[in-house]
Amino acid sequence: MATRYLLLWLQAPLQSWGHDSKFGRRDTLNFPTRSGVMGLLCCALGAGGEQKELLAEFLPLKQTVISFVRCKNERKTTSEPLLRDFHMVGSGYDDKDQWQTLLIPKTADGKKAVGGGTKITYRYYLQDAFFAVVLEVPSEKHEMLSQALQQPVWDLYLGRKSCVPTDLVYRGCFATNNEAIAHASTIAQEKSLLEDFRVEDGEHDGDEVLTLNDVPLQFGEHKVYRDRRVTVIST
Repeated sequence: MATRYLLLWLQAPLQSWGHDSKFGRRDTLNFPTRSGVMGLLCCALGAGGEQKELLAEFLPLKQTVISFVRCKNERKTTSEPLLRDFHMVGSGYDDKDQWQTLLIPKTADGKKAVGGGTKITYRYYLQDAFFAVVLEVPSEKHEMLSQALQQPVWDLYLGRKSCVPTDLVYRGCFATNNEAIAHASTIAQEKSLLEDFRVEDGEHDGDEVLTLNDVPLQFGEHKVYRDRRVTVIST
């Protein structure tokens, strides 16, 4: 399969890239997930539902993430700590009102939950993060994807809908992975950022090898994922 390489720039005050979260605790990785990036592409395309055929096309294709941090006197500064946001879901609604009651969590069979349905959740966010994502894409789809990212059908967000990008996401499509990475380095230089670490698909020499269950096989109501191995390489 002939391929090209999309360069995405992900920058925002808050980002959140969950991969193993439960309802009460919504964690985030310290870099974008494969499922989050594919979700972003689907938003740009206006592609709802399961999207099994589209996702299957991307299964053999690679993703590289480069994390950047601010620098001072040509030295890297430390990343901002995780932000923990406390939520009360379903609290303060009038269960006698036919519309407000729709916002109160119910049991699986639609009945009123014990204790009234109010749920406590903790949600975690990366603060002031900068990422370049180089995504390998089928050549016959690169023009369609490039156009969609510049004129998205649905809003683009970085992991959660509250995480709105504060700079242009689409930064070009390149013939090789190295060309895309070189352009990402140029953007970082212009912003006075230094590379902190990379995340490469597969097992390589690096600081840490992780198994992530973040490769989407099916979106929609009943999501399906498979595992992938990645290597985190500090610079």
